[in-house]
Amino acid sequence: MDLNAMEENHRQKNRTCFILGASGETGKALLKEIVERNIFSKITLIGRRQLTFEDKTYENLVQKVVDFEKLDEYAEAFQGHDVGYCCLGTTKAKAGAEGFVRVDHDYVLKSAELAKAGGCSHFHLESSKGADKTSSFLYLKTKGQVEAEIEDLGFERFSIYRPAVLLVAREESRPAEWVAQKFLGAFSSVFPTMSISITAVARAMVINTLKDGGKKVEILENKAICNLGKIGDKK
Repeated sequence: MDLNAMEENHRQKNRTCFILGASGETGKALLKEIVERNIFSKITLIGRRQLTFEDKTYENLVQKVVDFEKLDEYAEAFQGHDVGYCCLGTTKAKAGAEGFVRVDHDYVLKSAELAKAGGCSHFHLESSKGADKTSSFLYLKTKGQVEAEIEDLGFERFSIYRPAVLLVAREESRPAEWVAQKFLGAFSSVFPTMSISITAVARAMVINTLKDGGKKVEILENKAICNLGKIGDKK
């Protein structure tokens, strides 16, 4: 796979993209990969607040501040993008059960609807390993439901990423996740279905963007994400 040729081919198409959740860990890593690879003519960040960057390589970013409770009033922010990346997400512990569903289902689905109406052709969704709309667990059920409902919107291409435990040093405290990371991080190379680095997820999303002609709807489980992430490693 000639990655340099794929990147150059993508640049020639003069495509634009938006990122939802650029302040989160996956969103940060994804933005870094996209900016460094310079594969889009325009990058728009859509979020609830303006982000600040010290690095001048980020100075040409477009930022749209929206109220996720009134997204219909911000339809313009979702117009004119070829590719959309959704990395929105919270936890039940942080937001409560209702807050979790509001963010991970309601905000995500409404954003996808507006993106589709605005002309987005390829929508990427960061979901979770085990996502299943029939699950008895709220987290997995919510993730599975929003996957299915976005699929019904009929994007030209819809890519779903289901990473396992994300290996990342978060700014916020998630004790249970920290313990899991310490344990799984030591075995990540031996058992690639158990965990994955946040950078590998971001790389996989970018590399998959460059692969034209993919399936209309594709689900990438953790091992597939790991494999794509290795391709995107610039080291």
